[in-house]
Amino acid sequence: MSDALARSEPVLAGHFIGEGVTIALAPPLTRYSLRARQAQALETVLKTKLPKRIGETEAGIACLGPNEWLLRAPAGTTLPMGAGLPLAITEISERSVCLIVEGRRATEVLAAGCPLDLERFAVGRATRTVFETMEIILLRTGEDRFEVEVWRSFAPWLSRALETAARQLLRGK
Repeated sequence: MSDALARSEPVLAGHFIGEGVTIALAPPLTRYSLRARQAQALETVLKTKLPKRIGETEAGIACLGPNEWLLRAPAGTTLPMGAGLPLAITEISERSVCLIVEGRRATEVLAAGCPLDLERFAVGRATRTVFETMEIILLRTGEDRFEVEVWRSFAPWLSRALETAARQLLRGK
């Protein structure tokens, strides 16, 4: 039996590069699902303020619901678990991967399968949504840059779907 497991990414680390859009696998991240009825309990443990409004992001933390946050940090980041407090901090790093869609045509590529009005989706916003029928978490991290969190098992399909949308867009279909 092997002493160490080899990690393999579900999509190639290479890039799709087209005129006005690039699609790439983001470097590995540490992800935590944060839950608490009162944000103050999490703020005490994390020693940082949490975004209060659904959709806001702050310091790598996205508010996804009234008592739900997603923390994304550099690989290897660890958090205290808040033992004894009324909250849940769960590491979910291996559940998802992140695809970066960027460039002046990134909004158009994502609009091919996402029902949101991405022109009105402000920089710094995050939301749970869908691309076609697949659940994603979409973060707008720059005017022409989106980060798409997707469950690892769906990543190959999403990668191909985004590349297909980009190719069709670039061909004028």
